Amino acid sequence: MGSKNKLKRFRENETFSNVIQPQRDDILNNTFFLKGKWNKEFFKNSNPVVLELGCGKGEYSVNLAQQYPDKNFIGIDIKGARFWRGAKTALEEDITNVAFLRTQIELVDHLFEKNEVSEIWITFPDPQIKYKRTKHRLTNTDFLKKYKRILNPDGIVHLKTDSEFMHGYTLGLLHGEGHEVLYAHHDVYGNDFSPKEVTGIQTFYEKQYLEQEKPITYIKFKIK
Repeated sequence: MGSKNKLKRFRENETFSNVIQPQRDDILNNTFFLKGKWNKEFFKNSNPVVLELGCGKGEYSVNLAQQYPDKNFIGIDIKGARFWRGAKTALEEDITNVAFLRTQIELVDHLFEKNEVSEIWITFPDPQIKYKRTKHRLTNTDFLKKYKRILNPDGIVHLKTDSEFMHGYTLGLLHGEGHEVLYAHHDVYGNDFSPKEVTGIQTFYEKQYLEQEKPITYIKFKIK
């Protein structure tokens, strides 16, 4: 994508009612205006709040919002030029139960209050295979602690990835730390028992992985 196109998308994002771009200082100083008030101030309902971390183009968030009109979805990514597509689609199709939040994922526990979130989706994250990058791996111990702070007691986390490494690493960590694995499979399209929200939505990149015959893995779990 050219820099001109990116700038155009950044400018459009600023006009979109479903895009929130908080200042880092506001987040760290706990003055972010929607923390603890997402239902009341933004969605104007009391439906469960569901996050998608690293939402990319926003396809998963938008599709989930269409499938589950009784839930509120928030796609989070630092790359606003990417989720511009999802935000624009949602506005064009009048999908009012989805929003996009431009920020770093490591700040997630500063953006939501305790018990404010019902579910978290982590879709095709960078597995950060190199040892020096493990601190950025979205299912490491530190990130799980952040998720636990904002999830309600029955909160669920979903991990969908094409990385066998990420799947194996996460399963090992969950079992090792005593978390509750509700469902796990190393090839969601190779069995008949995968939930419809897992196989019924395919992102742009997922379609590419499937064309390369890469198996798509999935874990559904609760953090104890």
